[in-house]
Amino acid sequence: MCDPLRTPSEWFPDCTDEALEPHLHWLTPRLISPVTGRLILPIQSFLVRTGHHIILVDSCVGNDKTFAYFPHWHRRNDGTFLERLANAGVAPEQIDYVLCTHLHVDHCGWNTRLVDGRWIPTFPNARYIMARRELEAAQAASGDDEERTYEDNVLPIVEAGRAVLVDMDYELDGEVWLEPTPGHTPGHVAIGLKSRGVGAVFSGDLMHWPMQCIYPDWSFRYDTDPDQARRTRWAFLEACSDNGRIVMTSHFPLPSVGTISRRQSSFWFEDHQPP
Repeated sequence: MCDPLRTPSEWFPDCTDEALEPHLHWLTPRLISPVTGRLILPIQSFLVRTGHHIILVDSCVGNDKTFAYFPHWHRRNDGTFLERLANAGVAPEQIDYVLCTHLHVDHCGWNTRLVDGRWIPTFPNARYIMARRELEAAQAASGDDEERTYEDNVLPIVEAGRAVLVDMDYELDGEVWLEPTPGHTPGHVAIGLKSRGVGAVFSGDLMHWPMQCIYPDWSFRYDTDPDQARRTRWAFLEACSDNGRIVMTSHFPLPSVGTISRRQSSFWFEDHQPP
């Protein structure tokens, strides 16, 4: 999913035309639609194969979900997600773990699917790893009939006994672990990886587009704690800069994978070039 939904200032209240203007030559058309002026933010999951497990990082929007605030996501009927998983040679039953960076609708939608009027785990053999603090926050925010993310995407996983609630620094094994990155949501985590001496991280929604590397103080409209989100973003960018750590982002333009470098008083996201 890469449909433009909102303008830069609608997503990022601190964004101004003056700040954007010097960057329009590289933002358009890859990140900003030249037709509508809206941001192009992919919605995606990542499939990880380790020496021991098959892991899904986040699970997009899902089908049949109630999300009236974004009609484009509301009660979708689209087989693309499962088709692409099959094209990668993986059946839902083969997923060992679903790692949730956080529990917003565009990151946990395919956690469940609707079968005979009830929500069941899409990945029936998987353990769904969720930060305990994130689950508690999602539960506290539930009860909105126009947006049933907790009721439809999360609670059925808990009731099916497939949820594993963990601390925000939980380590799955020597190759995969969680890193606390609160701010966008209270229990938001990044997911660290290491393989063959190469380090990487899935950044989730601690940043949504490359301009936040240049302006780390720009918070996203739906950050639950903007001040915390800014501190987290600065710390993350500092920790990842100029060391080759591969950063896999949720909403940067495809392929959404790159490295961070220092650029004057802020940072720059460079698309990753495999060796």
